[in-house]
Amino acid sequence: MMRRRWSKDSETDPSSSLYPLRPDCANNAPDTKFKIKVGRTLSVRKWHAAFSQQGSLHIASVLSRIQRGGVHPAIRNEVWEFLLGCFDPDSTFDERDHIRNTRRMQYARWKEQCREMDSHVGSGKIITAPIITEDGVPIKDPLVLLEATSDQSTLQGGSTSSGNGNGVDEAMGRLTDKQIIEWKLTLHQIGLDVLRTDRSMVFYEKKENLSKLWDILAVYAWIDKEVGYCQGMSDLCSPMIVLLNDEADAFWCFERLMRRLRGNFRCTQQSVGVENQLQHLASIIQVLDPKLHDHLETLGGGDYLFAFRMFMVLFRRELSFGDSLYLWEVSSSFDLLLNLKHLIYSIIQIRFDI
Repeated sequence: MMRRRWSKDSETDPSSSLYPLRPDCANNAPDTKFKIKVGRTLSVRKWHAAFSQQGSLHIASVLSRIQRGGVHPAIRNEVWEFLLGCFDPDSTFDERDHIRNTRRMQYARWKEQCREMDSHVGSGKIITAPIITEDGVPIKDPLVLLEATSDQSTLQGGSTSSGNGNGVDEAMGRLTDKQIIEWKLTLHQIGLDVLRTDRSMVFYEKKENLSKLWDILAVYAWIDKEVGYCQGMSDLCSPMIVLLNDEADAFWCFERLMRRLRGNFRCTQQSVGVENQLQHLASIIQVLDPKLHDHLETLGGGDYLFAFRMFMVLFRRELSFGDSLYLWEVSSSFDLLLNLKHLIYSIIQIRFDI
């Protein structure tokens, strides 16, 4: 199993070594509170010792350690696949290898299907402007496509594939398949969000990492036709890209996370997906700090909509990258990622080092 190299300096400051920031952004980024705590953080040695000879994982001891101090960054890529439910702890090494290979092939099939519908999928380019009208008419102006470069200065044209001809009005060159049209209409929005996601990180100065994020979100938007793509999903997918080298493995971690969170992205004119969580937050604050709750009511913030983004992307933009990973893994270890009580408790742990 591939692992990241781990330097001696990483033991004292893992976040700065594994998730470095661009020099021009370092002063504006949130400070990282997470530190490796000997005897509390799940270490590399404890993680390897938790497996039997056949490969089954003693999950109880692992979760207990994660709840006390998170996961050592050197093994996050391995641990998170279990935390997110990609693998059954009782599975063997051979069974997981088979599952991983099967999933990689499935992702490759989906990605190829998307590439046939639009040739930019898998090309290393990111669409940042509409390529099709709402009526299904392709937009062929070469100035509407932006190649994903680190300085975002190279304009490049591209052709848009119509797949195998199904759902296409040959006379007009117009798509008639509503699902394909809807999917194509999201591609430029995915591109715009990708170019804004974690751009303070050195990791995303590499064009291939940006295109990998765009490809995964484009494929997911196609296979989950009920939810599709919504703003904020790029923030949830980004950690998977950073932690897992293989694009398919990152996709499946994101897909598993979305199984838990996709309800948050179901918004109608009458309600938002996180409405229940906002109501729970209001109830908790009313009990814990009634003066604060009354003050928010006076300001017109009693509906707690100011916390909408926090819950949609699980505090990704409020915390440093390293701290958000710590928050997610501690919450996942309780198997209560969506449980507000443990989410808030984890925030308090991070901020006050309890």
